[in-house]
Amino acid sequence: MNLKRYAATFYGVVSILLWSTIVGLVRSASENFGAVGGAALIYSLGTVILVLFMGLPKIHLYPKRYLIWGTLLFVSYEICFVLALGLARDRQQAIELGMVNYLWPSFTIALAVFFNRQRFTLLLGIGLCLAFAGLIWVISGDQPISIEAIANNISSNPVSYLLAFVGAILWAFYSNVTKRISGGHNGMVLFFLLTAVGLWILFAFEPDKHFHISLSSILLLVIASLATGGANALWTLAVIRGNVAFLGTLSYFTPVISTAFSSMLLSTTLTLGFWQGVVMVTLGSIICFLATRRASLVKVSVKSAQQK
Repeated sequence: MNLKRYAATFYGVVSILLWSTIVGLVRSASENFGAVGGAALIYSLGTVILVLFMGLPKIHLYPKRYLIWGTLLFVSYEICFVLALGLARDRQQAIELGMVNYLWPSFTIALAVFFNRQRFTLLLGIGLCLAFAGLIWVISGDQPISIEAIANNISSNPVSYLLAFVGAILWAFYSNVTKRISGGHNGMVLFFLLTAVGLWILFAFEPDKHFHISLSSILLLVIASLATGGANALWTLAVIRGNVAFLGTLSYFTPVISTAFSSMLLSTTLTLGFWQGVVMVTLGSIICFLATRRASLVKVSVKSAQQK
């Protein structure tokens, strides 16, 4: 029994590592197949991988609310995320946009506090402020931190920054809402399929369609699809049978791991200031997590004391 749990936990660690490669891989695919076309191909192949791992979805068993809200939030998030990376001005900006996306852990925890009607603590506020400060540090680039420097950077590609930011909020809602309305079902295969359909519809209206087909571009596309589909499939197994507390804690270090992978995959040298911002975002997420954990422990302690 323990061996099964260790194996499932290992799958979760692998899925986190796979997720950490997605920013670099999606950007690489978009350079070869276009922002929309590359994403559509990744999610189409990713759907096939998920079907092989998880089987066809039993849609008739899903609660209607889960079908509607789960689909809307997941598909919207994925499209925002991949288009933000694909439309980035250059590789450096793609990594920056990946960091904007990694505000979702902090947003998820803040929303969980709201949904669970918990008290908004000072420690949670510190965590959120630190995460935002880290993001500002990243977006400022090599320039001294100022409103003008941040505005200039964002104005160079406002659509991508907006998509990445909205995406982070959408994923925070998805993480909180679907847990309550899923009824224990996992609609990942269906959601991936509908994301691919949505991207192909967008691709049909794209004026400039170009595919750079070569052995290396196809190989990168397959790897990106395996990473995207495989990460979700392995994570599903991990949360069912593995050590969720350990995996949840490890997942907060994803921004650091992702930035390291993206820097290597995209052959981009990042400044010390960028790395400082990444660490700040990561620490902000961890502090938010500790704030809610501490609040839960206090609540349990008070309840135990009342029972005595």
